[in-house]
Amino acid sequence: MPKGKGPQGKRITLKVAKNSVRVAFNGRRRLDLSKMGIATFPKCILELADVEELDLSRNMLRKIPNIIEKFQNLMWLDLHSNQLDELPAEIGTLKNLTYLNLCNNKLTTKGLPEELTLLKNLRTLNLGLNCLETIPTTLGTLRELIELGLFDNSLTLIPKSVKKLPKLERMNVKRNPLPEFAKEEEPIDTVKRIESLYLVEKKDLCNSCLEMCQGERDELHKLEDVTPGPSNKPSFPSLTTPNSTAMDNQEEWRVK
Repeated sequence: MPKGKGPQGKRITLKVAKNSVRVAFNGRRRLDLSKMGIATFPKCILELADVEELDLSRNMLRKIPNIIEKFQNLMWLDLHSNQLDELPAEIGTLKNLTYLNLCNNKLTTKGLPEELTLLKNLRTLNLGLNCLETIPTTLGTLRELIELGLFDNSLTLIPKSVKKLPKLERMNVKRNPLPEFAKEEEPIDTVKRIESLYLVEKKDLCNSCLEMCQGERDELHKLEDVTPGPSNKPSFPSLTTPNSTAMDNQEEWRVK
């Protein structure tokens, strides 16, 4: 490997790319290069820039070049699970995009270009599992957005402009340090409760299971010896006595 350079990854030829074109269930042509070990954006796929869908997910891409603007027919772009820390401004030229998945990368707030707000037809945007500390308020201009993934980042605030997007139906903000979503820690229940009880005869147990059960039974017997037993004196907890003073002959008093 040349000094100072990252992993070369798999080299994608035009033949391989052409064989990777599929027709999706919606009738669109999808160039599926996911899980191919690609570390550098393959320039040869510019010959297939008229596809409607492009899947480059689960690779080792560190950069998306500005030639992405050549894919003007793209409606669906999946770049999740790469090593991207920024996007090119040219991403904003893909005006037909309705789906953009950037989940599980290394994107920072600075790595999100302002031109992202030019994707006016975008309906699904996934920015989960990145390194975002803030969300640009300008994302509130994506008024067609229905789904927004912001989970597993370092967000402490969601802009009002984003919360009030008119068509937004689902926004995932889980596992962010957001004060408004913080929940009080539930007290730990130290008492173990038995959900199910199964009764078996000794003869049906193997030796190891029998020894384990007997050991647990012995432990319970030790607890019984330590725990004070109930009083033999009759108790009437629901009975109200005069002046709240218990009477020794409560049963007789109750009959009267």
